[in-house]
Amino acid sequence: MLYLVRMDVNLPANMPEDQATAIKAEEKAYSQGLQRDGRWPHLWRVVGQYANYSIFDVDGNDELHELLQGLPLFPYMDVQVTALAKHPSSIS
Repeated sequence: MLYLVRMDVNLPANMPEDQATAIKAEEKAYSQGLQRDGRWPHLWRVVGQYANYSIFDVDGNDELHELLQGLPLFPYMDVQVTALAKHPSSIS
């Protein structure tokens, strides 16, 4: 199943810089692993915001939920999920 996911990151202003740097490095490694294995095929930054739009290709709701909760930045995110279906006018 395909999902469109918007993630807005809201790190606390008082988070120590070394902690923020460490959690961002963990997030990068985790997300790149999911990209490499094909479950996170698209990742786009939202210009001017600490946010992204992503496409996930997973077996279902439970797998997506597990992957999102595994993100190191998850506790600091607002997440919106939209399930996607093939459009009947699509030529692909």
